[in-house]
Amino acid sequence: MKPSDIAILIVDDEASIRNALTQWFEMDGYRVSSAEDANSALMKLQNGPWDIVMLDIKMPGIDGLELQRRIKKIDKDIITIIMTAFASVDTSIQGLKEGAFDYIVKPVDPDDMSHLIRNAVEQRRLYYENLKLKQHIEGFSLSDEINGESPAMKKVIEKIAEVSQTESTVIIKGENGTGKELIARAIHSNSNRRYFPMVTLNCGTYSEGLLESELFGHEKGAFPGALYRRQGRLEMADKGTLFLDEIGQIGEKMQKDLLRLIETRCFTRLGGDREIDVNFRIICATTHDLESAVQAGTFRKDLYYRLNVVTINVPPLRERKLDIPAIARAFIKRFAQAMNKNVIDITNDTLDHLLAYDWPGNVRELRNVIERAMVIAKGNLIELTDLSFFFPSAQTPADDSILSLEEVEKNHIQKVLELTHGNIVQAAGILKVSRLTLYNKIKKYKLKTFKGDMEA
Repeated sequence: MKPSDIAILIVDDEASIRNALTQWFEMDGYRVSSAEDANSALMKLQNGPWDIVMLDIKMPGIDGLELQRRIKKIDKDIITIIMTAFASVDTSIQGLKEGAFDYIVKPVDPDDMSHLIRNAVEQRRLYYENLKLKQHIEGFSLSDEINGESPAMKKVIEKIAEVSQTESTVIIKGENGTGKELIARAIHSNSNRRYFPMVTLNCGTYSEGLLESELFGHEKGAFPGALYRRQGRLEMADKGTLFLDEIGQIGEKMQKDLLRLIETRCFTRLGGDREIDVNFRIICATTHDLESAVQAGTFRKDLYYRLNVVTINVPPLRERKLDIPAIARAFIKRFAQAMNKNVIDITNDTLDHLLAYDWPGNVRELRNVIERAMVIAKGNLIELTDLSFFFPSAQTPADDSILSLEEVEKNHIQKVLELTHGNIVQAAGILKVSRLTLYNKIKKYKLKTFKGDMEA
């Protein structure tokens, strides 16, 4: 985002300040305008759009705090920066509570102001990027298991959005339980083929001969036991999507047949002599390293290149622990409805145990654990004792080991800060508190804040 893309409005009753700030910002390449009071500013805001509004706290008539409230009603996403000659902590905190990005004390230092504006511009850039992505994937039908706020999962969701509207062949790579089939279904359900079926075939569960029959179908008498004509999965997927799971386990003959199918878009049933045209899209999934298989000569290079048009790498749950709270709560909501139970959330100490575990079975394992805990839970929260089947040490503690409420809160906040590497925005999102509240808690408990990694 270039400076010329950013529009700044300066609101101050002192002409010298308006002129000085206007000159500074224009020299940096920003688009700048000014207003001498709140009423003039509101008139200009209606003719926006504006990205950043710098406003003086103490002005005749409508003061800066009231102006900020009105600005947020017009557009809650406009960045507001408070200027004050009165270094009142109460006034500044009140402005931050009501949505100000930051405040600066007069007389304004040009270097401090430039640094502050650069930070605000960066936040505005991220806002536009997120808005663009949300618009791009608006209406997407995503499963709980592929939802998430971690950077790794955001990349997956963005890739789903990109490939859904194409006809490209996709390979989804990842460990067992990471939700590869769910991602394939998300791609299909948001594609132009969504009104036609997505047909799944797990290549790892059939022998070569049975896999051929399952995929292509057969004519009556094609082999002993073939007492009738049978339609294969390929014909079922006509105009839809064919999802081939564990593609890395198919043998040499099936690799050759599949390559011909992709190139010609036609096939013959086993025992038949008539070629059948079919319109389909292929999405594959694998837990195997296909590149190594190609190098070893066990997987055809030409087939691999045909299949590997778009690759989606699904991270294991241990690499996106930031998503565990949201996924766990989504499962709680789902199972509460299915079981007709009044369980609405999970306790912090239980969540800490979930975050500390590495989840070798990935999201599938987490789902099973939450489902069993929902069956056991008696109250409206999943307690640590409800997971004693999974964490044997999760028994009711002795009285002398019971922590105070403050200790529980302190430990939980520290764990979330460690999980997010000190990213205040992400940590506040997980904890469901404002950034200001989180800052106050960090100060109160003297927590380690990873200052080098913090993002305000």
